[in-house]
Amino acid sequence: MGREFIEMFDEWADTYDLTVKGDDEEYKEVFENYDRILEEVARRAEGTVVEFGVGTGNLTKHLLKRNLKVYGIEPSARMRGKAKHKFPHLELYEGDFLNFPLLDRRVDTIVSSYAFHHLTDEEKDRAIALYGQWLPEGGKIIFADTLFENESEKRNILDRVKQQGYSRLLHDLETEYYPLKATLADLYAKNGFTVQFTPLNRYVWLTEAEKRKKNG
Repeated sequence: MGREFIEMFDEWADTYDLTVKGDDEEYKEVFENYDRILEEVARRAEGTVVEFGVGTGNLTKHLLKRNLKVYGIEPSARMRGKAKHKFPHLELYEGDFLNFPLLDRRVDTIVSSYAFHHLTDEEKDRAIALYGQWLPEGGKIIFADTLFENESEKRNILDRVKQQGYSRLLHDLETEYYPLKATLADLYAKNGFTVQFTPLNRYVWLTEAEKRKKNG
């Protein structure tokens, strides 16, 4: 459920905002157009929003600028502290994609950035199924995260990163749970969503899924 990464994010909390600004050469392309990516997620959000993986609150900032009601979920205590410092009035809870409070609340949109890949494909399936039960018809899941268009493109990217000598990024791409686009498409369809994918940089895609009407 991604909780095996909490220690890493606790350690990363102090420098995360520098990384997303491009200070880490290995991850510069991963975070290329970072603010625009977050703006794209926020622009599509509507109504009451739950954000998973709040981190230091960068996507939260864009959501709040649109005057949306936002509930935040974040497993890392140090990341929660950073976000709470930026946004003292944010309703922020300890939790992850599968274990969290708020299921008794009306929610219109679920958002996340750079986080869903911390779940295995089986866990992604369980999460999407849960959200399908929670969201109303027409409710949306809007995620920005790294995925691979297909197996061939995955191999091309891994080979390129290896040639660049980016050992930390290569390790992440090979050991974390970055999905294929077709795998995600199948999981959303299986759980009652229509889905569209939009590439936003070499690594990151916008996934916008809408819960189908029962007669749709």
